[in-house]
Formats: sequence, C-alpha cells, structure tokens
Amino acid sequence: MTTKALPILCAALTLVLVGPARAASLTEVPHPNPKMPGFSEPNALPPELVNAVVAQGSVRVENPSSFTLPDGGVVNTSYYGYQDNGPFLPLPGTNVEAQKTEPDKNTYLVLEHQKGADPSYDYGNHFIFQGHEVSISGASYITRVNLDADIDHRVTIMASTLVDGRPVPNIDGSTWNPFAGRLLFTSEGGASGGVYQATLDYPSRVEDMAGVFGRGGYEGIQTDGQGNTWIVEDSGGANGTVNNFAKAPNSFIYRFVPQHRSDLSKGKLQVLQVISLRTGLPIVFHPGAADADILSDDTKDLNTYGKVFDTKWVTIHDTAVDGTAAYNANALAKTKGGTPFKRPENGQFRPGSDFSEFYFTATGDTDARTQAGSAFGGFGGIYQLSQRCSDDSGKLRLFYQGNLQHTGFDNIAFWDKSHLVVVEDRGDTLHTQGNALDQMWLLDVRKNFADPKNQPKRIMAEGRDASATIDSSLLGSPGFQNEGDNEITGIHVSNGDPGPRGLLGASLPTPFRNGWRVFWTQQHGDNVLWEILPTNPDAWQRGGWGGGDPDDD
Repeated sequence: MTTKALPILCAALTLVLVGPARAASLTEVPHPNPKMPGFSEPNALPPELVNAVVAQGSVRVENPSSFTLPDGGVVNTSYYGYQDNGPFLPLPGTNVEAQKTEPDKNTYLVLEHQKGADPSYDYGNHFIFQGHEVSISGASYITRVNLDADIDHRVTIMASTLVDGRPVPNIDGSTWNPFAGRLLFTSEGGASGGVYQATLDYPSRVEDMAGVFGRGGYEGIQTDGQGNTWIVEDSGGANGTVNNFAKAPNSFIYRFVPQHRSDLSKGKLQVLQVISLRTGLPIVFHPGAADADILSDDTKDLNTYGKVFDTKWVTIHDTAVDGTAAYNANALAKTKGGTPFKRPENGQFRPGSDFSEFYFTATGDTDARTQAGSAFGGFGGIYQLSQRCSDDSGKLRLFYQGNLQHTGFDNIAFWDKSHLVVVEDRGDTLHTQGNALDQMWLLDVRKNFADPKNQPKRIMAEGRDASATIDSSLLGSPGFQNEGDNEITGIHVSNGDPGPRGLLGASLPTPFRNGWRVFWTQQHGDNVLWEILPTNPDAWQRGGWGGGDPDDD
C-alpha cells in the first residue's frame, strides 16, 4: 500500500490518498441486449463482475407514508418503488398497475448514529439516499436504504413533505454537500423544478431553495472543493419545423457560488457562456429559431472533435441584489447570454484534477431519425470543461461524439482517475430503432476518440425484467401510467466519506478496495437498486484484474 499527499488548490485541505488508483482491466461485454417484444433479458456484465440486489420496488418501507393533496386526494406509499394505487402487475385483461416511483440518483454515505422510525433499532453505518422521480400528482418522497439493516428496516422514508407542508416533488439528482451539511436534491420540472436541501436526521427537513438556485429542469448536481454547486440542466427544446425529429439546444450548465460555503441561502447563480470560434461572440439561444439553432455552425462546432472554446461564467442572479423570491433560471440564462446545450444531464469532476476538469453528458434527441445526426449533436456526447474551480473562465471541448451505437448518455461517474463510466437512457423509441437496450460504457479520458481505433468499452448490457417487458407492451395504451423498458441510472462510485475528502472528484477511486463501492439503479419495471461486486474479491484486493494500469499509479 502506498500513501500519497495531494494539495487541493480549490479547497483548504490536503487529501491523503490511500493506494494507487488502477484502471479496471475488464472484459468487454460483446454486444447489447436486443429489444424483443414479449422477451425479458438478464443484465450482462463482464465475467469479473456480478450484480447484487440491494433493494427493489416491492420491499416494504418501515414507515408507510400518507399525504393528502390539495384536491382532497390521498397518496399512500407502503413500498420502496411503488405507490399504493394498484397491483404491481396488471391483472388479466387490464393495464392497471401501481404507480412506479423510479428511485433515481444514488448518494452513498458512511454515517454514525442515524435514527429511523424504530427508536430502538441500530440502523448501522452504511446508507444510500435517493429521491424518487415519478409520483401521483407530484407527491413524491426521499428514501434512505439502510445497507446494514434487516428487511423490516431496510428502507426508511426520510420525508414526503417540505417544511412548508407541500409534498416533496419528483426528484432526479442528488449529492451531499459536506460544507453546508445538507443533502441536495434536484427536480427536473422545468418552470416548477429546482434544488432542495435536506437534513440527514430522521425525519429529514426538506427546504425549497428556488429563491436561491431558481427554477429549472435541474438534474445533475455536484459540489466542488470550494463549496460551489454545479448544476446540469435537462430541459428539452422545441422540435424544428423542417428538422422535426431534432430538438433545439435549450439547457444550460450552472454554478452556484455561495457567500459562505456553510450556508446555501445566499450567493450567486451563474450560467456557462461559450464563445463562438467563428464570430468571437457568445453562443446564445435564439427564440423562435429552432431549425436554425439545430443546424447552426456553432452547434456543429460544439459537436466537432478538436475544437477548443473559451468559456466564462455569467452571473444571472445574486441574492444580495435580486433578493430571494423564486425565479426562472432557464429564462434568465437565455436573456443573459448563457450557451444552450442539447439536453445535458449529469456531470462529475475528474479525480486528481483538483476540481479543474468537469465532464458532463448530453443525451441528444433519442430518435434515430434526428436530422442533426452525430455532427450536430443529435446522438449526444460528452464534454470536458477545464478550469480551476474558483476561476470565472475556462476551456471547453468535445470529449466524445455520440452515434447510434453510443447514445442517450445520462449518468456519469469516474471508476478511477482516468476512466469514466457513462450510462445510457435511450428510451423505448430508440431501443426499438436500434434493436438495443441501454448500455454502460467505460472510456479512458487520456484517449483521443476522434481516432476511430479508440472506442468505449461496453461493461454492461442492461437487460429487461419481466415487469418492464409487460410495461413495454402496454406503453401507449389508454390510461397506462408507467414507463416501458428498464433504464440505467444512478451509477455511483464512492467511499461514503461524509467530509470534504469524500466529495466526488476529491479522492482517487479504488473500486472494491479501501471502502469504495459501486451502485446503480435499474429504473422502471421492478425498480431495483444494485451493487456491483467483484466475482473474485481477492483479485481486486491485490490491485485489480490484469495487474492494473501502470499509468494510473
């Protein structure tokens, strides 16, 4: 075992990194799982890895919740991944089943003295926090999966209401901010979306932060070493008139700079602005010009290998000047010169980069008929933003250009300092068009993917459980309320450290060693939370399969 000390320029601390970060020498999964009506498929992993069920939708929560809606309706939840308004599978001759809540992003923390609904129970020390993405009439909840607990105490509903009595909204992203001591959750609800901060204690106090972070289609959220909060927005744009299978770029990358990193109630929200290589002016949103923006020269440049753009952060709201009334961040980003992207969803800092490299995904159009194609971002991609986290300017480049075989990029995580994992959310339409269910890819950030010999490595071909197979056949039928095929989300590599050293990107990950664990969520269908484990733990403890990658030492 070696010990390395690395000064973190963006944070007032020094990290001690235990053990070398090694690349995973994983065997590639040979092909995606096909989409075949009426047939389910198992998830396919490399022979070095195995999935273990941590929780699934049919697990009873220890503290069922009941919420009365303003119209008098009542929302009851007794299960982790379902609400109590129908059977888990439709009865013969019907398409009625319970609303599936779709647990989303995972935040893993190692904590002491956590309480739950049973005051006499020891809940252990290892926990997964999640928000749930779908609900009845917007009445959702936040859960904690107690990894050390028995089945009766496995899942705790931490909150179903905000401090003001309104329901917790549908939740997408989550992270832990160690400086403020708050869990942060995002809601992708556009003009009704936003950021919510929650306490760790039970029951959790959840606050709507719309007067600080604004409203937007927020999804990805991360904290850097100075306590700034980075937010990735997924707000689908308008379809073109001519380019009717493509959407205009309509989403933004934000950074919230707090006045004091221990207090998120005051500060500045900024939007990323990218400077055109052609005009020297900011690349901006053009109202009513969907077709022009879809196929603009700037859009093409942003999706072309080898082009490097200057960037800067533009303040769009400052609580010291503008107050704390709720506001529309997406609208302000447009009027104040932010640069729109085509459905970015999540981002993460590269470990060991001192928070100076931020990678974020763009999902694209999720339709093989897109007139944008790869050249204009129709199949999405992955971007790299380089800057010191405290700076107001930086450089942006396309890291990976999506295509029909690699598309619908959503959640992202770093496996080690040089390999990132990205997962797909293609959706049923693109599953059918490409005859491929979603996939998980491993990419080496040191490689130039403009060279066709460099390709991502498939490390999981997601299957489809029987429940999702049934749902896919019912999708589009009158009154059916759930999604179809399974989706990969919540890929999460963490050692659970609740201090600043545990920030994603602060320490070098060593999966399956030194307390590092890997989780992901198989949304829809049975709503399963999985942990990825090594088939041969001893091999990983010795330093990884194949002896690791010496470049990562």
